Amino acid sequence: MNNLYKKYREEVIPALKEEFGFNNVNQVPRIQKLVINVGVGKFAKEPNYIENVEKTLNKITGQKTVRTKAKKAISNFKLRAGMDVGVMVTLRGKRMYDFLEKLVSITFPRIKDFRGITDSGFDKKGNFSFGFKESLAFPEIRPDEIEKSHGLEINISTTANNKAEGKALLQKIGFPFVDKIK
Repeated sequence: MNNLYKKYREEVIPALKEEFGFNNVNQVPRIQKLVINVGVGKFAKEPNYIENVEKTLNKITGQKTVRTKAKKAISNFKLRAGMDVGVMVTLRGKRMYDFLEKLVSITFPRIKDFRGITDSGFDKKGNFSFGFKESLAFPEIRPDEIEKSHGLEINISTTANNKAEGKALLQKIGFPFVDKIK
């Protein structure tokens, strides 16, 4: 069993039950899935770039990636329908908890001048989205392997009913939130 999942079961669930007055364990918010997304943008016509992004996400997540395609043509962006515009991975279960544990304990401390995450990425339902400007913070990525650096976006989908429940869940798991970054 994963350490983070064990922490969720033994520490986070009782704390959230007490804090929000939940009567049943099934009322306590949990993380459903984690989606990691990279948009290729202006490099969409370079097949090597998309392949490098796929390799990077494969190393980071340990799971096969899926290419996202444009739904319709937009001439101003030189985009045709069916063209590859991004790469994504959806994590659930054990792999999701492994990734979150690595994110909280290894990746966040490796970011230069890291002071915490703002809570502005929450939506009304308690889901959280944030991004990295570079993928070099992950321990699997070596700087000499990457030709062109890229960022990535992480979306955490929860069963929380509101922003307060979602933030409390992620805070108790170990996400380093700050009030406001100036």
